[in-house]
Formats: sequence, C-alpha cells, structure tokens
Amino acid sequence: MGVSTKCTSSQKSFLHTYAFATLLLLFMIMTASACPKICHCTDRNGLVVQCTSRNLENIPSNLPKDTVILLLSSNHIRYIPREAFTDLNRLRELDLSHNVIENVDVGAFLGISEGLRTLDLSNNHLSSLPKDTFAKLHARVRLSHNPWHCECSLQEVLRELRLDPETVNDVSCYTSVQEEYVGKPVIQVLDSGINFCNFHHKTTDVAMFVAMFCWFSMVTAYIIYYIKQNQEDARRHMEYLKSLPSTSHISKDYDTASSVF
Repeated sequence: MGVSTKCTSSQKSFLHTYAFATLLLLFMIMTASACPKICHCTDRNGLVVQCTSRNLENIPSNLPKDTVILLLSSNHIRYIPREAFTDLNRLRELDLSHNVIENVDVGAFLGISEGLRTLDLSNNHLSSLPKDTFAKLHARVRLSHNPWHCECSLQEVLRELRLDPETVNDVSCYTSVQEEYVGKPVIQVLDSGINFCNFHHKTTDVAMFVAMFCWFSMVTAYIIYYIKQNQEDARRHMEYLKSLPSTSHISKDYDTASSVF
C-alpha cells in the first residue's frame, strides 16, 4: 500500500514537471512567432511578416524572431537605427522601399548582414550614407530612385555593395560635386574613370590655397598700412620741428639785445 502511494506521488511530480516544461516550450514558440497586431503574418516556407502600407513611422520592435521575409514598404519610416534587426537571425529578405528614409545608422544591419539575401531601399529620400553602412553585407541591394549626392563617400559605399543589376542604372546623381554628372547613372560615371575622392582632395587643396592667399593678403595689407601710418607720423613730426624757431635765429636776436644794453 505504501509503495503504491509512493509511486503515485512520483508520477504526479513527473506529470507536473512535464506539463510545466510543455507550457514553457509552447510559450517560447508563441513568443518567437507572435505577429505584431499592426502586421499580417503567414507561414510560406518560413514566416512572412507583411507590414506594408500601415502608416508606420518606425520599425516595429516586437517582430517575430523567426521572420524570414519582412515587408515594410509604403510607410512613413524616416530613420533606420543601429541594430534595428539584430534579433532576426533567419531574415533573408527585407523590403524598405517607398518610405521617406533619410538616414541609416552604421550597424543598422548588424545581426542579419551575413544571412540577408535581398535588401530594397529604393524610392526613399537617401542622398548619402556612412562609409560602413553595409559592412559585411552579402545581400543584393536596390538603391534606385533616391536623390543621391555624387561624391567620395557614396563612391566608397558603392564599392562595397552588390547592386541589383536590374536597377543599377536607376541609381543616378541627383546632385554632384561636379555638375556635369547630374542626372547620370552613378555606375556609368565611375566606370568612365571618374574618381570623386580625387576631386574631393583637389577641392580641399584649392580651398587651402585660397585661405593661405587671403591670409597673406591680409598680412601684406597690414604691413603696408603700418608703414604708411608711420610715414604720416614722421611727416607730421618733421613739420612740427620745422615750425619751431631755429637756434641761429634765437642767437641773433640775443646778440642784438645785448648790444643795445
């Protein structure tokens, strides 16, 4: 009888432990796959999180960790902060097109850079990017239809990227350090042998030369002014001395007075 009671207690303890572990596992699975209320999620050979046209101003913070495809296009997102997707280790496709993105932090794609296969940043408000924005990124990137400013930093960014070949000719110079390249595809300009970084150095050298010339001119002008001012003072001093009675005239007047007495 005692043995039977002991076995029953052990079984109950085991069942409680098993139930707790099962509930914990289910909770972890549900947490990992919980879909944000503002988005729509489907499982299509991997979790697809659809957040298109939801009037989002920021990237949702509660995205499922097992997301494979994340669609955030046609929103009002302006800024991609550092490590914005760092927990999405399984992410393969990221669509950020048709937003109003103006700035992307260095390290924005940390955590997904090696696994990501497609990144779409087309049709945004990007004019420049920090040099290491896409460090270690293996994805094919779309950057078309942005108001790019063609200069050294953009050249260095593009050097590290795999641009999508279908949209590469739509990455154009909206503005440029050299006006003759405005409106032209950036890759065509660079392929022609233009080096915006060399132009930047030349511009800096010219600016330094102009600054030195202005400084030299100011020093020269000051020296000329100083000399002229001293000459004017010397002239006035000479005129003053000439206006004084001379020594010979004073001596003559003294002798005349002596002879009278």
